[in-house]
Amino acid sequence: MTEESTQHGFDGALSDPADLSLGELELEERSSLRRVAGLSTELQDITEVEYRQLRLERVVLVGVWTEGTALESDASLAELARLAETAGSEVLEGLVQRRDRPDPATYVGSGKVLELAEVVRATGADTVICDGELSPSQLQQLEARLKVKVIDRTALILDIFAQHARSREGKSQVELAQLQYLLPRLRGWGQTLSRQAGGRAGGANGGVGLRGPGETKLETDRRRIRAKISKLRKEITAMATVRDTKRGQRTANEIPSVAIAGYTNAGKSSLLNALTGAGVLVEDSLFATLDATTRRTQTPEGHTFTLTDTVGFVRHLPHQLVEAFRSTLDEVADADLVLHVVDGADPMPEWQVNAVREVLHEIGDRRGRAMPPELVVVNKVDAATEFGLARLRHLLPGAVFVSAHAGTGMDELRERVAELLPRPEQEVDVLVPYSRGELVARVHREGEIISEEHTGAGTQLHAKVKPDLAGVLEAYARTTV
Repeated sequence: MTEESTQHGFDGALSDPADLSLGELELEERSSLRRVAGLSTELQDITEVEYRQLRLERVVLVGVWTEGTALESDASLAELARLAETAGSEVLEGLVQRRDRPDPATYVGSGKVLELAEVVRATGADTVICDGELSPSQLQQLEARLKVKVIDRTALILDIFAQHARSREGKSQVELAQLQYLLPRLRGWGQTLSRQAGGRAGGANGGVGLRGPGETKLETDRRRIRAKISKLRKEITAMATVRDTKRGQRTANEIPSVAIAGYTNAGKSSLLNALTGAGVLVEDSLFATLDATTRRTQTPEGHTFTLTDTVGFVRHLPHQLVEAFRSTLDEVADADLVLHVVDGADPMPEWQVNAVREVLHEIGDRRGRAMPPELVVVNKVDAATEFGLARLRHLLPGAVFVSAHAGTGMDELRERVAELLPRPEQEVDVLVPYSRGELVARVHREGEIISEEHTGAGTQLHAKVKPDLAGVLEAYARTTV
């Protein structure tokens, strides 16, 4: 390779790793080894010893339309297609069946299973993904009749989470959710159902101590999974304790907190970057970031608060994930304000709003407390249509319309956040000596100055402050209003 070729990449320049943020570095790592559709790796000479074909997993999507309009049904299957593509699949076909309820045996009914099998054979698909959560019996029946792998929406989302988890806590939470999903769906084939020295074999040849019914491989797997689930719950509880300690330190310092919640790919991480310069991963894909990120920032008046980016939500978010990500989602319940981010360019944003609020209510019910105030932030206005924005202004009165990418509306958002954050309530009138200038600086940083005057004896302040600061200033009080 020539010197010139080493100095230039495909875009003509190499990025200096020192200039990249953590999110950009993570995006480079995630994209460093990726399957590309349309590139064939088949050997030209089929007489070679090895004949291989590298390709994306080829899937057929299946949905059951039980309620709502045909447009809603199509949108649901389109979202499933995006989930499948995020997981690394190539979508070949999408089928929807109109039914009052899913078939309890095969999800789509025996007649439609035959049609589905024909589609699978005709397209050469190796996987079928169902737009719903299948029971263990439905899963087994479909695989037996279609002769290909069958997964449901829940398994697909869990797979995406497993790919994108980065931190130790995130990986443990995803593994716990996967095991909870897998436990009732364990199946055995052939020798896996054989008994270990049980029945007649144990009596005839096993000898003393090996007689009896024995234990199947399936039972052994279930026991091991239960043990692993118990271990993961203890680990996550320990990690949650660390998170609670950090949150407790912020609470003790009475730093207001704002949680960013919203539908997946609505632009939560972009909003965090725009408000704080956090540099977290931003990618146009579903569930790109799973780990909560907390950064400090300030209001236009200079008051400090924290912003926390949380895991994205989706319609029918698996309850296993809500349970496993409890400690992360508690950041939302313990915040002073929730920024509910909505994708303004989405064709059906009300679906996003309802799905997020459903999960937020579930978190509040579990905690037994009301959720904090909500400020709806409609993002991606630069990619939305005028008609869509007018419709959103009617559906979401009081919402702030921004573009985290272009910077539109960010000043208005900062002002609205400052208005809704808890404000100091205790009014004090103090004379602080010049030797205690750090107290004056703290009042400016944490409180609201009503009046300030420099006298010969010190700085006379009339301000609103928090109770802990009021206690410190009590020694210099002139008059407490």
